[in-house]
Amino acid sequence: MKLLRLGTPGAERPAVRTDDGRTLDLSGLTADIDGAFLAGGGLDRARAALASGGLPELETAGLRTGAPVARPGKVVCVGLNYRDHAEETGAAIPERPVVFMKDPGTVVGPYDEVLVPRGSTKTDWEVELAVVIGTRARYLDSPEAARDAIAGYAVSHDVSEREFQLEFSPQWDLGKSCETFNPLGPWLVTADEIGDPQALGLRLSVNGTPRQSGHSKDMIFQVPYLVWYLSQYMVLEPGDVINTGTPAGVALGLPGTPYLRPGDTVELEIDGLGGQRQTFAQG
Repeated sequence: MKLLRLGTPGAERPAVRTDDGRTLDLSGLTADIDGAFLAGGGLDRARAALASGGLPELETAGLRTGAPVARPGKVVCVGLNYRDHAEETGAAIPERPVVFMKDPGTVVGPYDEVLVPRGSTKTDWEVELAVVIGTRARYLDSPEAARDAIAGYAVSHDVSEREFQLEFSPQWDLGKSCETFNPLGPWLVTADEIGDPQALGLRLSVNGTPRQSGHSKDMIFQVPYLVWYLSQYMVLEPGDVINTGTPAGVALGLPGTPYLRPGDTVELEIDGLGGQRQTFAQG
Protein backbone atom coordinates (compact mmCIF):
# COMPACT_ATOMS: atom_id res chain seq x y z
CA MET A 1 0.00 0.00 0.00
CA LYS A 2 0.93 3.60 -0.54
CA LEU A 3 -0.38 5.79 2.29
CA LEU A 4 -0.38 9.57 2.11
CA ARG A 5 -1.80 12.68 3.76
CA LEU A 6 -3.40 15.52 1.81
CA GLY A 7 -4.37 19.03 2.87
CA THR A 8 -3.08 22.11 4.61
CA PRO A 9 -0.47 21.74 7.37
CA GLY A 10 -2.13 20.40 10.50
CA ALA A 11 -5.34 19.49 8.69
CA GLU A 12 -4.24 16.72 6.34
CA ARG A 13 -6.64 13.90 5.40
CA PRO A 14 -5.34 10.31 5.43
CA ALA A 15 -5.55 8.50 2.12
CA VAL A 16 -4.33 5.50 0.15
CA ARG A 17 -3.14 5.52 -3.45
CA THR A 18 -4.19 2.54 -5.55
CA ASP A 19 -2.15 0.72 -8.17
CA ASP A 20 -4.26 2.31 -10.91
CA GLY A 21 -3.50 5.83 -9.65
CA ARG A 22 -6.70 6.63 -7.75
CA THR A 23 -6.62 8.24 -4.30
CA LEU A 24 -9.07 6.87 -1.74
CA ASP A 25 -10.13 8.58 1.48
CA LEU A 26 -9.20 6.87 4.77
CA SER A 27 -10.71 9.51 7.05
CA GLY A 28 -13.65 7.22 7.84
CA LEU A 29 -11.15 4.70 9.18
CA THR A 30 -8.70 6.93 11.05
CA ALA A 31 -8.23 10.58 11.90
CA ASP A 32 -4.61 10.49 10.74
CA ILE A 33 -1.64 8.34 9.77
CA ASP A 34 0.47 8.57 12.88
CA GLY A 35 2.03 6.46 15.61
CA ALA A 36 -1.31 5.57 17.16
CA PHE A 37 -2.65 4.39 13.80
CA LEU A 38 0.40 2.20 13.21
CA ALA A 39 0.45 0.83 16.76
CA GLY A 40 -3.27 0.00 16.67
CA GLY A 41 -3.23 -2.28 13.65
CA GLY A 42 -4.02 0.52 11.24
CA LEU A 43 -2.19 -1.01 8.32
CA ASP A 44 -4.24 -4.21 8.52
CA ARG A 45 -7.48 -2.23 8.80
CA ALA A 46 -6.53 -0.10 5.81
CA ARG A 47 -5.71 -3.21 3.75
CA ALA A 48 -9.05 -4.74 4.63
CA ALA A 49 -10.92 -1.55 3.76
CA LEU A 50 -9.06 -1.29 0.47
CA ALA A 51 -9.83 -4.91 -0.39
CA SER A 52 -13.53 -4.43 0.40
CA GLY A 53 -13.82 -1.76 -2.28
CA GLY A 54 -15.82 0.52 -0.03
CA LEU A 55 -13.43 3.47 0.33
CA PRO A 56 -14.64 6.70 -1.30
CA GLU A 57 -12.47 8.38 -3.90
CA LEU A 58 -10.84 11.64 -2.86
CA GLU A 59 -10.62 14.61 -5.21
CA THR A 60 -6.98 15.64 -5.04
CA ALA A 61 -6.91 18.67 -7.34
CA GLY A 62 -5.31 21.58 -5.55
CA LEU A 63 -4.57 19.61 -2.40
CA ARG A 64 -1.13 19.87 -0.83
CA THR A 65 0.72 16.63 -0.11
CA GLY A 66 1.90 16.49 3.48
CA ALA A 67 4.46 14.18 5.03
CA PRO A 68 2.98 10.65 4.98
CA VAL A 69 3.40 10.23 8.75
CA ALA A 70 2.14 12.87 11.15
CA ARG A 71 4.22 14.14 14.04
CA PRO A 72 7.00 11.53 14.31
CA GLY A 73 8.15 11.24 17.89
CA LYS A 74 11.77 11.29 16.78
CA VAL A 75 13.88 11.36 13.65
CA VAL A 76 17.00 9.26 14.06
CA CYS A 77 19.71 9.68 11.43
CA VAL A 78 22.66 7.54 10.39
CA GLY A 79 25.64 9.40 8.98
CA LEU A 80 28.36 8.20 6.62
CA ASN A 81 26.44 5.01 5.80
CA TYR A 82 27.58 4.82 2.17
CA ARG A 83 31.26 4.13 1.58
CA ASP A 84 31.46 6.53 -1.38
CA HIS A 85 29.91 9.35 0.65
CA ALA A 86 32.33 8.81 3.54
CA GLU A 87 35.23 8.83 1.09
CA GLU A 88 34.11 12.01 -0.71
CA THR A 89 33.91 13.90 2.59
CA GLY A 90 37.28 12.64 3.79
CA ALA A 91 35.81 10.71 6.71
CA ALA A 92 36.95 7.28 7.87
CA ILE A 93 34.70 4.33 7.09
CA PRO A 94 32.77 3.88 10.36
CA GLU A 95 33.11 0.64 12.31
CA ARG A 96 29.77 1.28 14.03
CA PRO A 97 26.80 3.32 12.83
CA VAL A 98 27.22 7.08 13.25
CA VAL A 99 23.98 8.16 14.95
CA PHE A 100 22.54 11.61 15.50
CA MET A 101 19.08 13.06 16.08
CA LYS A 102 17.13 15.54 14.00
CA ASP A 103 14.36 17.76 15.34
CA PRO A 104 11.04 16.08 14.36
CA GLY A 105 9.69 19.56 13.66
CA THR A 106 11.87 19.64 10.52
CA VAL A 107 9.53 17.14 8.81
CA VAL A 108 7.48 18.79 6.05
CA GLY A 109 5.74 17.69 2.88
CA PRO A 110 7.65 16.48 -0.19
CA TYR A 111 6.78 19.55 -2.29
CA ASP A 112 6.84 22.16 0.47
CA GLU A 113 9.15 25.17 0.30
CA VAL A 114 12.46 24.64 2.12
CA LEU A 115 14.05 27.60 3.89
CA VAL A 116 17.73 28.47 3.67
CA PRO A 117 18.62 29.53 7.23
CA ARG A 118 19.63 33.10 7.97
CA GLY A 119 23.41 33.39 7.78
CA SER A 120 23.73 30.12 5.86
CA THR A 121 26.43 29.73 3.20
CA LYS A 122 26.54 25.92 3.01
CA THR A 123 23.02 24.49 2.76
CA ASP A 124 23.41 21.03 1.20
CA TRP A 125 21.24 18.23 -0.19
CA GLU A 126 21.04 14.53 0.78
CA VAL A 127 18.60 11.99 -0.68
CA GLU A 128 17.94 9.20 1.82
CA LEU A 129 15.83 6.10 2.33
CA ALA A 130 13.63 6.62 5.40
CA VAL A 131 12.39 3.74 7.54
CA VAL A 132 9.10 4.24 9.41
CA ILE A 133 8.69 2.16 12.57
CA GLY A 134 5.39 0.30 12.95
CA THR A 135 5.68 -1.45 16.32
CA ARG A 136 7.58 -0.68 19.51
CA ALA A 137 11.17 -1.90 19.22
CA ARG A 138 13.20 -2.36 22.40
CA TYR A 139 16.30 -4.60 22.68
CA LEU A 140 15.42 -6.56 19.57
CA ASP A 141 17.02 -10.01 19.47
CA SER A 142 18.46 -9.81 15.97
CA PRO A 143 18.45 -7.89 12.69
CA GLU A 144 16.01 -10.45 11.34
CA ALA A 145 13.58 -9.66 14.17
CA ALA A 146 13.85 -5.98 13.23
CA ARG A 147 11.98 -6.60 9.97
CA ASP A 148 8.74 -7.08 11.93
CA ALA A 149 9.11 -3.62 13.47
CA ILE A 150 9.15 -1.81 10.13
CA ALA A 151 5.88 -0.35 8.84
CA GLY A 152 7.35 0.86 5.58
CA TYR A 153 9.61 3.23 3.73
CA ALA A 154 9.62 6.75 2.28
CA VAL A 155 11.82 9.21 0.42
CA SER A 156 13.59 11.55 2.83
CA HIS A 157 15.55 14.72 2.07
CA ASP A 158 18.06 15.20 4.88
CA VAL A 159 18.85 18.85 4.16
CA SER A 160 22.01 19.93 5.97
CA GLU A 161 23.85 23.19 6.69
CA ARG A 162 27.51 22.15 6.66
CA GLU A 163 29.01 25.19 8.39
CA PHE A 164 26.51 24.87 11.24
CA GLN A 165 27.02 21.10 11.30
CA LEU A 166 30.79 20.79 11.12
CA GLU A 167 32.30 24.13 12.10
CA PHE A 168 30.01 25.64 14.74
CA SER A 169 29.52 22.67 17.08
CA PRO A 170 31.09 19.29 17.92
CA GLN A 171 27.61 17.77 17.44
CA TRP A 172 25.86 17.66 14.05
CA ASP A 173 22.42 18.68 15.30
CA LEU A 174 22.76 22.44 14.62
CA GLY A 175 23.23 21.84 10.91
CA LYS A 176 20.52 19.21 10.68
CA SER A 177 17.62 20.66 12.65
CA CYS A 178 16.93 23.93 10.85
CA GLU A 179 13.33 24.76 9.97
CA THR A 180 11.87 22.66 7.07
CA PHE A 181 15.07 20.58 6.78
CA ASN A 182 13.37 17.17 6.35
CA PRO A 183 10.88 16.86 3.48
CA LEU A 184 9.33 13.38 3.66
CA GLY A 185 7.15 11.44 1.23
CA PRO A 186 5.12 11.60 -0.93
CA TRP A 187 4.04 8.16 0.32
CA LEU A 188 4.61 5.72 3.13
CA VAL A 189 5.01 2.52 1.12
CA THR A 190 4.39 -0.54 3.26
CA ALA A 191 7.24 -2.97 3.79
CA ASP A 192 5.48 -5.84 2.02
CA GLU A 193 5.26 -3.82 -1.19
CA ILE A 194 8.96 -2.89 -1.18
CA GLY A 195 10.35 -6.29 -0.26
CA ASP A 196 14.13 -5.85 -0.13
CA PRO A 197 15.09 -2.34 1.05
CA GLN A 198 18.63 -2.97 -0.22
CA ALA A 199 17.42 -3.11 -3.84
CA LEU A 200 16.53 0.56 -4.41
CA GLY A 201 18.14 3.22 -6.56
CA LEU A 202 18.37 6.78 -5.20
CA ARG A 203 18.71 9.89 -7.38
CA LEU A 204 18.86 13.67 -6.84
CA SER A 205 19.31 16.67 -9.14
CA VAL A 206 19.79 20.39 -8.48
CA ASN A 207 18.35 22.84 -11.01
CA GLY A 208 18.16 19.95 -13.47
CA THR A 209 21.79 18.85 -13.02
CA PRO A 210 22.20 15.27 -11.69
CA ARG A 211 24.16 15.26 -8.45
CA GLN A 212 23.47 11.95 -6.69
CA SER A 213 22.91 8.50 -8.16
CA GLY A 214 23.34 5.68 -5.68
CA HIS A 215 21.90 2.35 -4.61
CA SER A 216 20.79 1.10 -1.22
CA LYS A 217 22.75 -2.13 -1.70
CA ASP A 218 25.84 -0.01 -1.05
CA MET A 219 24.89 0.85 2.54
CA ILE A 220 27.65 -0.03 4.99
CA PHE A 221 25.03 -0.98 7.62
CA GLN A 222 21.85 -2.36 6.10
CA VAL A 223 18.31 -1.52 7.19
CA PRO A 224 17.51 -4.51 9.48
CA TYR A 225 20.87 -4.12 11.22
CA LEU A 226 20.28 -0.41 11.80
CA VAL A 227 16.85 -0.96 13.37
CA TRP A 228 18.25 -3.74 15.57
CA TYR A 229 21.29 -1.64 16.53
CA LEU A 230 19.28 1.43 17.44
CA SER A 231 16.90 -0.68 19.56
CA GLN A 232 19.83 -1.59 21.81
CA TYR A 233 20.25 2.08 22.78
CA MET A 234 16.82 3.67 22.51
CA VAL A 235 13.19 2.61 22.34
CA LEU A 236 11.84 2.99 18.82
CA GLU A 237 8.15 3.85 18.84
CA PRO A 238 5.50 3.55 16.09
CA GLY A 239 5.76 6.52 13.76
CA ASP A 240 9.44 7.17 14.44
CA VAL A 241 11.54 7.83 11.33
CA ILE A 242 15.07 6.59 10.64
CA ASN A 243 17.10 8.31 7.91
CA THR A 244 19.56 5.69 6.70
CA GLY A 245 22.29 7.79 5.06
CA THR A 246 23.08 9.26 1.66
CA PRO A 247 25.28 8.22 -1.28
CA ALA A 248 28.02 10.33 -2.82
CA GLY A 249 27.31 13.52 -4.71
CA VAL A 250 26.60 16.15 -2.03
CA ALA A 251 28.03 19.66 -2.36
CA LEU A 252 30.36 19.02 0.59
CA GLY A 253 32.08 16.31 -1.43
CA LEU A 254 32.17 18.16 -4.76
CA PRO A 255 34.76 20.97 -4.56
CA GLY A 256 33.66 24.00 -6.54
CA THR A 257 30.01 22.94 -6.60
CA PRO A 258 27.77 25.72 -5.26
CA TYR A 259 25.67 25.11 -2.20
CA LEU A 260 21.92 25.73 -2.30
CA ARG A 261 20.63 29.28 -2.46
CA PRO A 262 17.12 30.80 -2.54
CA GLY A 263 15.50 30.06 -5.89
CA ASP A 264 17.23 26.71 -6.40
CA THR A 265 15.12 23.63 -7.10
CA VAL A 266 15.96 20.13 -5.94
CA GLU A 267 14.31 16.98 -7.29
CA LEU A 268 14.86 13.55 -5.77
CA GLU A 269 13.43 10.06 -6.07
CA ILE A 270 13.85 6.48 -4.88
CA ASP A 271 12.71 3.41 -6.81
CA GLY A 272 9.19 2.41 -5.80
CA LEU A 273 8.81 5.27 -3.31
CA GLY A 274 8.02 8.22 -5.58
CA GLY A 275 9.70 11.57 -5.93
CA GLN A 276 9.98 15.00 -4.33
CA ARG A 277 10.53 18.52 -5.61
CA GLN A 278 11.38 21.55 -3.49
CA THR A 279 12.17 25.15 -4.27
CA PHE A 280 14.40 26.85 -1.73
CA ALA A 281 13.61 30.27 -0.25
CA GLN A 282 15.23 32.61 2.26
CA GLY A 283 14.40 31.80 5.85
